[in-house]
This record gives sequence, structure tokens and C-alpha cells, in this order.
Amino acid sequence: MHLDRATRDGFQAVEALRQLVRLLHDSARMAQGRTGISGAQLFVLRVLAAHPGLSINDLAERTMTHQSSVSVVVSRLVSSGLAARAPSADDRRRQLVRLSARGTALYRRSPPVAQERIVDAVRKLSPARRQGLADGLRALAAALGASRGGASMFFEDDKDPAQTVQAGPPRQRSASAPGRRKSKAHA
Repeated sequence: MHLDRATRDGFQAVEALRQLVRLLHDSARMAQGRTGISGAQLFVLRVLAAHPGLSINDLAERTMTHQSSVSVVVSRLVSSGLAARAPSADDRRRQLVRLSARGTALYRRSPPVAQERIVDAVRKLSPARRQGLADGLRALAAALGASRGGASMFFEDDKDPAQTVQAGPPRQRSASAPGRRKSKAHA
């Protein structure tokens, strides 16, 4: 079967997307099975282990993710006791994120995740290749109508857990704060 160049390029692009989605899916499933947290949470946890005391903006830059998406993942790590927020010594208005003892222990037994490899590979591309990749993927997202707003981290729900009402019988909800639960950091 002979394909013209445009058809072959299209086939190869879709095949590469399938390979990346498979890699990300398998990595997320492995992370969940081995650590009990999502691949996105493990990715952020591993970045925090390598670079303790990052702000949300610094963490977003290191993970190549929108600040709001990283903030949601950090909230989940904080609420599960794997990380904590604390004011910066230099600027008390700036919050820094560090792993807790539990988070550090989990990091020590955690496997690398695909997101780490992807971010590293993108950073290593030449500026021209990186720009071409960004242009092509933005055009594809726009053609699909998926370019509106920031996207959550791979396979991570982007709803803030602090604003999610927990389902369950009424007797399990706090009478003093219906629909809201205090995180361990605030308790």
C-alpha cells in the first residue's frame, strides 16, 4: 500500500498520539496501583521531593502545567497528608509546598512516571522543534474545540477537592460546616 506524504504524516501523527496516551495511561495506572495516588499526584510529589519548598507558580513551571491545575493536585496531596503548605520566610504572603514525612516515605518507594519523561524530553528538544510541536498541538486542539481554558494534569480531575461536596449519608457530614471538610493542615 502506497500512501502520499500528507496521508503518511497524518497517520504517523495519530499513531504517535496513541503511543503517548498509552504511555500516560499505563504510567497512571501503575502509579495508582503501586502508591494509591494518581499519576499526576505522584508527578507533583516527585518534583517536590527533588525541589523542596516550591511555590505553586514554581511548581507549575517545573511541571509545565497551568497554575490552577497544579494547585488542585497540591490540595489533594495536602488533604491526604503527603504535603503541607507554609508561608515563605522571605514573604509571608507566599505559600511554599513541601512534602510531609509520609510524602517523603512514599516518594522513596515510588516509581518514576511518564510525565517526568515527557517534560524532560520536551525541554531537550531544540527551540525550533519545541515551537513546531507546540504550534501543531495547539492547532490540533483548536480544530477539536479543546483549546478553551486550561487543562487539568493528565488523568486528573481538575475540580478543587476543597470545594467538592462529599456524598454520603447526612450523619457523616459535619453539622458545623455542611459540604465542607477541613483539611488536615487546618485541623
